[in-house]
Amino acid sequence: MAAKKTILIKPLITEKTEKMSEKLNKYCFMVHKKANKIEIKKAVEAMFNVAVESVNTTIIPAKTKSRNTKSGIVRGRKPSFKKAYVTLAEGEEIDFYGEI
Repeated sequence: MAAKKTILIKPLITEKTEKMSEKLNKYCFMVHKKANKIEIKKAVEAMFNVAVESVNTTIIPAKTKSRNTKSGIVRGRKPSFKKAYVTLAEGEEIDFYGEI
């Protein structure tokens, strides 16, 4: 497949994922569309040095968006992407913010 750098695109940090990471020890990542669960697991373990228990994936479909401006309605699309929910082993943790 692709190199480890391209499997994990970015972590998704929202209110919902923050609650999941606190209560269920699950973290959410935007991943390459053709990456499978085994590759995602290896990439997370290598990048963050943690033990991954399970990986769940979902593909978010593309959406059409429109907004009103002075010159009229502007229509566009948001692309589809693949999302991975990674459950870590008991006692493991990922710190995205570092020392802020």
